[in-house]
Amino acid sequence: MDRLRIEGPTRLAGSIRAGGAKNAALPALAASLLCSEPIELLSVPDVRDVRTMLRLLEHFGVASERGAEGVTLRPGGEPPADDAPYELVKTMRASVLALGPLLARLGHARVSLPGGCAIGVRPIDQHLAGLEALGAHVELEHGYVTARAPRLRGGCYRFDMPTVTGTENLIMAATLATGSTRLENCAREPEVADLAALLSRMGARIEGAGTATIEIEGVDSLGGARHRIIPDRIEAGTYLIGGAMTAGEVRVENAEPSHLGALLEVLDEVGCQIDAAGPGICLVGTPEITSRDVATAPHPGFPTDLQAQYMALMTRTRGASIIRETVFENRFQHVPELARMGAEISIEGGRAEVRGPTELSGANVMATDLRASASLVLAGLAAVGTTVVDRVYHLDRGYEAMESKLQLLGARVERLRGD
Repeated sequence: MDRLRIEGPTRLAGSIRAGGAKNAALPALAASLLCSEPIELLSVPDVRDVRTMLRLLEHFGVASERGAEGVTLRPGGEPPADDAPYELVKTMRASVLALGPLLARLGHARVSLPGGCAIGVRPIDQHLAGLEALGAHVELEHGYVTARAPRLRGGCYRFDMPTVTGTENLIMAATLATGSTRLENCAREPEVADLAALLSRMGARIEGAGTATIEIEGVDSLGGARHRIIPDRIEAGTYLIGGAMTAGEVRVENAEPSHLGALLEVLDEVGCQIDAAGPGICLVGTPEITSRDVATAPHPGFPTDLQAQYMALMTRTRGASIIRETVFENRFQHVPELARMGAEISIEGGRAEVRGPTELSGANVMATDLRASASLVLAGLAAVGTTVVDRVYHLDRGYEAMESKLQLLGARVERLRGD
């Protein structure tokens, strides 16, 4: 397995460009199952999760070709299969996004349950209840979800709690349903609105995406489209936090300030200078970071996907800061690894207390999930000595060539290839 070796401490300075959002690209790729015409997606990141989704689409007869600007998908005729076997979905929970489009287009679908997850349970019960509200007959047996409906019909469904993939699955399913569908308590993340923008270009009739209530008027068929994926707000936020952690000066081109409001507010309050007037976002850090408590929440709250990186930043502050994780029940797995580098962090349930300032020291650490990987890399940039981050295949799921971008900012980081 590949590892990253980081020599610290270093001060990040310079400019990089945020790539397309992995969490927007995955549902956009799944949307190709709704039509038989080519779809051109621009700014699709070349990351592990995207490659997994392309393999899954190939199983359904969707050919893909990566070019200089993105990916062209050619669905062709009716998918040759309606099942997503466990071998293809076990490494990526977003594979469940095939369920809604396949059911809507074919009238039947069989998708393996995604299984466990390092950061939490994340059940798909709301996906299934929503599809039942649209007239589907759903069965669970032997680790598979089987859903059938000659044609879905419009209906009303209210999510118990906002779920991004659940909202995306039901939007895609409802585009080809008969009549009107109303979804309430929807996820408001920018990635949901981006999927709706693509579907609208394909001929769907959707209103309210990006708000808590979304209405869809079903159509008979969808066609091809050309669409640019939004910038990755989590990637952008990670590099901005890196600039703050190293008292650096970092500009992230192509970042969208409106997608990062909660983070920019917090970084301003801890003492960083933020210029979000565009293009992109510029951060100037300070050696004297002020502690600031945060609690994760669905968008537009503080993103759970930036919690681990922010925790690394709080080790640089004087005093104590409290971080509450309200989205996932098991998202503090990076804490023992940060402790190996000298961090003083105590956990009680979904609450972590970080005491600083801590002079972090380089160490051999192990990544446990995607965002935990990023937090350990940031810690390595600020630490004295050499840090080696193992299992960076987690990192590769969502960050394209992170070591190359950090090198552009002056970091001394290299990838050590596995056997």
